[in-house]
Amino acid sequence: MNPGGAPQDGREGERPFPAGLARKLAKLGIERRFDLLLHLPLRYEDETRITPIRDCRPGESCQVEARVVSAAVEQRPRRELLARLRDGSGELCLRLLHFYPAQRAQLKPGTWLRLFGEPRAGFRGLEMVHPRLRVVTPGEPLPAGLTPVYPATAGLSQGMLARLIGRALEELPMGDTLPEVLLARLGLPGFAESLRALHAPAPGSGAAQMGDAWRRMKFDELLAQCLSLRRAWAARRARSAPALVPGALTARLIEMLPFRLTAAQQRVWEEIARELAIPHPMQRLLQGDVGSGKTVIAAAAMLRAAENGWQAALMAPTELLAEQHYRSLAGWVEPLGLAIAWLSGGRGRRQRRAPLEELASGRCLLAVGTHALIEDAVTFRRLGLAIVDEQHRFGVRQRLALRGKGESPHLLMMSATPIPRTLAMSHYADLDVSVIDELPPGRSPVLTKLVSEARRSEVIDAIRTACRAGGQAYWVCPLVEESEALDVQAAIESHARLALELGDLRIGLVHGRMNAADKSAVMSAFAAGEVDILVATTVIEVGVDVPNASVMVIEHAERFGLAQLHQLRGRIGRGTQRSVCVLLYRAPLSEAARSRLKAIYETGDGFEIAARDLELRGPGEVIGARQSGVPVLRFADLAADGDLVEAARAAAEELLAHEPAAAQAHLDRWLGGRAQWLST
Repeated sequence: MNPGGAPQDGREGERPFPAGLARKLAKLGIERRFDLLLHLPLRYEDETRITPIRDCRPGESCQVEARVVSAAVEQRPRRELLARLRDGSGELCLRLLHFYPAQRAQLKPGTWLRLFGEPRAGFRGLEMVHPRLRVVTPGEPLPAGLTPVYPATAGLSQGMLARLIGRALEELPMGDTLPEVLLARLGLPGFAESLRALHAPAPGSGAAQMGDAWRRMKFDELLAQCLSLRRAWAARRARSAPALVPGALTARLIEMLPFRLTAAQQRVWEEIARELAIPHPMQRLLQGDVGSGKTVIAAAAMLRAAENGWQAALMAPTELLAEQHYRSLAGWVEPLGLAIAWLSGGRGRRQRRAPLEELASGRCLLAVGTHALIEDAVTFRRLGLAIVDEQHRFGVRQRLALRGKGESPHLLMMSATPIPRTLAMSHYADLDVSVIDELPPGRSPVLTKLVSEARRSEVIDAIRTACRAGGQAYWVCPLVEESEALDVQAAIESHARLALELGDLRIGLVHGRMNAADKSAVMSAFAAGEVDILVATTVIEVGVDVPNASVMVIEHAERFGLAQLHQLRGRIGRGTQRSVCVLLYRAPLSEAARSRLKAIYETGDGFEIAARDLELRGPGEVIGARQSGVPVLRFADLAADGDLVEAARAAAEELLAHEPAAAQAHLDRWLGGRAQWLST
């Protein structure tokens, strides 16, 4: 199993770094000597050959060996160190804008230097600005292989990092943590072999030759994450939770609904109901595209808790979304004889007193609210189920705070932002995932149009026609107030301008700085058909359901993220009439903005959009890594390495079941003492 020796967890042979060095290394995430081995190169530079100065091309990195002819400090207009260098073919100017006395002393006439950098055409001819340089003797041997370039920080030069890593390669054992049979099955090289190939490439090695070594490192990193999260999943399954068995209330709810559950909703509800009946805490992520019907599943789960005498709480990130949930749930459960407590930051102390007492006493079994639910003043007598909607908008501590209101409640997290399969397998390996992959019947597809801002008047005319025919429209703006830095239309300004251009129509305004009562009044008027056009910021991104609204204009669409555009578009197409989403953009577009608008134009499938979003932004941005408590991967690329994600997920299950010692050694090697924070 271990051709290079016993599995190492990074602690054997450890000795502390000197305090000053330790502080610098900590900035790079290096806390143990073994972490030096896992500090892999960003890229490689070819210092295996010398380029004559006459053959240097501006913009193309190269290595030059030349003699210092002269050196001086000049003020023009800032202080800089200039040196003229010459080889047998021509001259080159070296410019250092920041330099130390030791560097000035280094540049004595007659000294030979090797410089690696990107030459450019300057005032004095060909020049290099702050290249990597060192003093050499004429004819000194060149490196045999490529030179690694590492992530660095102030006070830690490439040379110092290379020496530290080289010493670690010589002194630390690098035995394999993984069984040989697993490596053979996946076609992966050994750990020690891979590290040496990456830190000290063999002569003639190129990207292709190092590909297998990189695959091994990426696999190991993904495997460590999957192991940690799956072990956290197993630990939770060992705890006790209330067994919520079927009762009369959920059956009555499903019978009295004015619509039938889709096949996908029925399947997902059966998955959740089955797990709620087990006396271990459920931790499940419910995914579903905008409008797929997640709220009714949440209502059924809350009633399942109530019919077993337990309390349930649903927390949403915005007041608008929380109130929308409250209204929907109240309409379904109050006819069944149950009351719902409503808590939000916008409600005064007097308004909150009664629901707080009802929840603390256990007389009220259901609660809906914003972050107000996790305040210290809120207590539950018997919380059996916690539901978090739009879970990626909450921090780890906030989700834990809601779950902490009970002994060990079941947890259901919901998201209308579909998560690509590879992302779910690696970053959500500690969750069970249910997917509503079907929209309710009768939903009309939304036609998406890309329109330049120069054609704004045509868009205004189209909205006028649609509203006069009895339709309603959204006009979405990115900011509340004018910002010179971003140069975007503000919602307040757009509202005033539209009121002038469409004076015969009723135009409302909603933005995040309005108080809850005013927002609610405008939204209610829009839902009742008393407002023709709703000008809004992204507060309407989720939680708004007005079937008669069939037109949406998103102003400065190039400023929005791909997932946000998809969420906004999901506010229309909820009725039977043809719906149109107009993406109003300002030219010229950046390449990233062009890619986003192209993606949203080409597809309405949330999972396809999520996959493209992953390619464009990366996993950290998609899941909000700082909020989620999940680290961004350093080496693996979830968009490109999907096969490794699947292999790592399967290997994690295999090792935990049959090779627990190898699993522990692998976790210790890659995460050290940092594995625990992944388990929250």
